[in-house]
Amino acid sequence: MLVLALRSVRHRPGRFAATLLSAFLGTAIVMAFGSLRDTAARPGVDEVSSATLTTSADVVGGYGSLLVFFAIASALTVSVRQRSRELELLRCSGASPAQLRRMVVGESVAVALLGALLAVAPAVLGGRALLGAFQDSGQVARSVGYRFGPVALACGVGVTFLAASGAAFLALRRATRRRGRPGRGRTFLACGALAAGAVSVLSTYAFSATDAALMAAPAFGAILLSAGCALSVPRLLAALLDRCPLGGACGWLAVRTLRRRIDELAGTLMALTLFTGIATATLSMQAVESAAVRSSGLVKSVDAKNLQTLNLTVVGIVVVFVCVMLVNSLYAATTYRRREFGQQRLAGATPGQVLGAVAVESAIVTVAGVLCGTVTALAGIVPFTMVRGGAVLPHQALGVWQAVAALAAAVVLGTSLLTARQVLRTPAVEAVAAPA
Repeated sequence: MLVLALRSVRHRPGRFAATLLSAFLGTAIVMAFGSLRDTAARPGVDEVSSATLTTSADVVGGYGSLLVFFAIASALTVSVRQRSRELELLRCSGASPAQLRRMVVGESVAVALLGALLAVAPAVLGGRALLGAFQDSGQVARSVGYRFGPVALACGVGVTFLAASGAAFLALRRATRRRGRPGRGRTFLACGALAAGAVSVLSTYAFSATDAALMAAPAFGAILLSAGCALSVPRLLAALLDRCPLGGACGWLAVRTLRRRIDELAGTLMALTLFTGIATATLSMQAVESAAVRSSGLVKSVDAKNLQTLNLTVVGIVVVFVCVMLVNSLYAATTYRRREFGQQRLAGATPGQVLGAVAVESAIVTVAGVLCGTVTALAGIVPFTMVRGGAVLPHQALGVWQAVAALAAAVVLGTSLLTARQVLRTPAVEAVAAPA
């Protein structure tokens, strides 16, 4: 099965492009920040510089590892679902479930390791740029030299290998599971994340306004709440569709299609919820903290600068990965609907109506994801601002939310509409005759 997996990758490289891109970007980020730990371990590095480099490597490396897993899982879920007929044919030809797992996991690991190999050079350049940024801000001494060593390589290759193999196994398991069968593991994880997030957010009230760790509890709680809500957002989308008063051909077609594709949209909805919740909560709280420091006339300490750098870096990584996940999944899913669009056109729908239905679908998905992410972000912002400045909702949050929501809508609508327009250029008869 390993030989079959390698042949599948060689003959159909386009199908694995999303996985390769996710692995490449993820490994480059993990290696770049992992190299900071190699740099901190060099002899002669002072304690302050070592602490700054080590904390940045650990925190951002942890977030990067999770995002690598989500990005690869999103790409593989779409790819495995589109290969359901091929996998069923292999199953009918005598392949056992274990052999299918080895084939899919082998393909994923091969592509991911190739992406990790290609990411070494960009990771070295990125690590040098990160060290220079820390030195320019005064967080790391100028005398510290850069080093790309075994920690960076082990972290990058290890995280990519584990993410690819685990994500492939879960994607195949999800694709072969009976439709409509509830996932108990997802429900358990969602409830656990929501409960832990609520506890973390409420613990904010145990801090004082001058505590250095004040932002940690609400930020971590908002992340957990976003993850828990993201796992439950397909059910929320189903409830939203039941109360969606859309009329006309485009609206009716969009709602009908979304009801059928709720499971397929789970990855997109999860990415939107995580992006909106984490970005809005982190950036809003950081803006409130910076405004409070400026109004007090104090100068930021090294720890405060480190925290700000970590917050902005984490949000930047989230933005990059969410955009990659959304573009990959939406492009692959919309391209796969070529035959469906052809059938709709042969049934009497015009290309404009099909494109309008795609626009309505994307708008509903965006609203659902942004709405869930906004609720989780507010759950972290409100306690932080009440303790830090006495206000309930800071004025900085509105501008941050508008920017985050606009970026999410632009990515979803832009990718879906551009891809659908490209797909609709194929004549309806040719699209229907093409294999699914």
